[in-house]
Amino acid sequence: MRNWLTKGLPSAGLFAGPVAWLVSTQANYALVPWVCAQRLPAIPVLAAVLVVLSLWGGFLSGRAYLRPPEADETTVPAPDGSRAASLDAPEGGRPHRLVAAMGVLIALLFALVIAAQGAAGLVLDGCER
Repeated sequence: MRNWLTKGLPSAGLFAGPVAWLVSTQANYALVPWVCAQRLPAIPVLAAVLVVLSLWGGFLSGRAYLRPPEADETTVPAPDGSRAASLDAPEGGRPHRLVAAMGVLIALLFALVIAAQGAAGLVLDGCER
């Protein structure tokens, strides 16, 4: 796990944000009877935790985006045995920076959506009909 913190994980934001939103949406519907009976604001608390989870995935993707390529990762072997193509180039076959940038943006988008749904839990108490 220490390796993820130092090098990042390019696709972390691609998965953490949508999964956090899925859990948030399902929990918002599942917790309505309990929230109405207990009168506790569980939805905004859960939303805050899931926003942090989504942003954590974006952070890991951001670390991967900002990480400079290592010496052995900057080039790939050409057919003749020489070092030819850059890994960041499309012909290198490993578009890590594109996936990492998309991960950061998607994690931010889903964090915003989860925060908006959680803010509704501050206004609505779950017992409306």
